Amino acid sequence: MFEIASVREKIALAKNYCEDAFSKDRRFDHPVPAAPLRDALISPAKNHPPKKGLSFIEGQARLLHDLANIELQAMELGYRSLVEFPEAPQEFREELLKITVQESEHLELCLNAIEKLGHKWGEWPVHLGLWQAVGANDSLLDRILIVHRYLEGSGLDAGETLLRRLNSLSGVSLKPVLKTIFDDEVGHVEFGSRWYREICKLQKLDPQADFPERMAKLRSILPRRVEPISRAKRLEAGFDEAEILYLENLRASMI
Repeated sequence: MFEIASVREKIALAKNYCEDAFSKDRRFDHPVPAAPLRDALISPAKNHPPKKGLSFIEGQARLLHDLANIELQAMELGYRSLVEFPEAPQEFREELLKITVQESEHLELCLNAIEKLGHKWGEWPVHLGLWQAVGANDSLLDRILIVHRYLEGSGLDAGETLLRRLNSLSGVSLKPVLKTIFDDEVGHVEFGSRWYREICKLQKLDPQADFPERMAKLRSILPRRVEPISRAKRLEAGFDEAEILYLENLRASMI
């Protein structure tokens, strides 16, 4: 998946390789590159061109393009964790496989919706911010916290804000696509919350003590997120009140 540039080929590979992977005894031993290939221009997010508003068709397509870029990285990060953590519990790996396939389905939804709006993938640059937030030296707990509880958790916050904005606009056809994706993301984050606590238990760690300590250790590499914390979605996805308060304080320090 990493060595293929075509986004459509990546989707096909994720579906064909990951579905029923364990029953087919497939190996996850591919080398992990410093950066995956792309069939779009890669550029830091701060250098991307200005966006049109969501009342414009181009603005809606650009939103979907940005979301497709996030779903692409989420799909690749799921696969990367399967490669880099072969020692993880089998149930964890099987569940992560299903999430990786679902990320590929989200990506495909975005690409199809972009095309329906008369635009195409690669029309705007993409970034690798999510990919760059993880590293080969991550522990399994680090990876779960970074990807599923911080990055995808931040997506829950942004998704609620975005859907609220779209509800104020008429004639916007992409709302069902976005709602499907954001509803599914609750389960992805809940996976992270549940397995974070389970791996802490296996390693004889107290998750209530480990969470703020690990977040403080990882903070310098985490992308900046300033969306208001969605308490309802976070609670639904397995966060407790102390964790939400920590994130609210972290957000306040970033504004």
